[in-house]
Amino acid sequence: MTIRKIITLPARKLRAVSEPVAAIDEDIKTLAADMLETMYAAPGIGLAAIQVGVAKRLLVVDVVRSEEEPPNPMVIINPEILWKSDEKAVYKEGCLSIPEVAEEIERPSKVRVKYQDLDGKEQEIEADGLLAVCLQHEIDHLNGVLFIDYLSKLKKAMIINKFVKSAKRAKREGKDSGDSAGKEPERSA
Repeated sequence: MTIRKIITLPARKLRAVSEPVAAIDEDIKTLAADMLETMYAAPGIGLAAIQVGVAKRLLVVDVVRSEEEPPNPMVIINPEILWKSDEKAVYKEGCLSIPEVAEEIERPSKVRVKYQDLDGKEQEIEADGLLAVCLQHEIDHLNGVLFIDYLSKLKKAMIINKFVKSAKRAKREGKDSGDSAGKEPERSA
């Protein structure tokens, strides 16, 4: 397994709409394993393939936040939200592609998602709480949507501007242009 670079704002690739995974082959299985390794190292609770530069409809999640509980990694291929509750919930969300930014976002409190597992079997999961938030956040990534898109235009513009300025400064200084993981104090999706 390899820890891959996580693409960060202002990278345009984060806005790409990901293509369905046509076949679950060794390349996809390796990508999934690498993504889990990358997510845990970041540390995060979710990661979409586009965040490591691969425009495929694949994501990984593990919302276990306690060291007393064993990890519960999930590999989700070609996810589709079948149903969203009318009831809403507000969570403070962060993102590995937008380091050091966390904002309260309102989303449906429950979702039902259809997907394929690593064996290619159709699965369905009904999720609530943090798992529901994480699934919606990562599926948004696959559709080129970032959690900051749910903020006011002003707040979103301020965040984007901060990352654009940082990338320009890094380019002038000959450093990485912001396509790296960057450590965060808390796990993010």
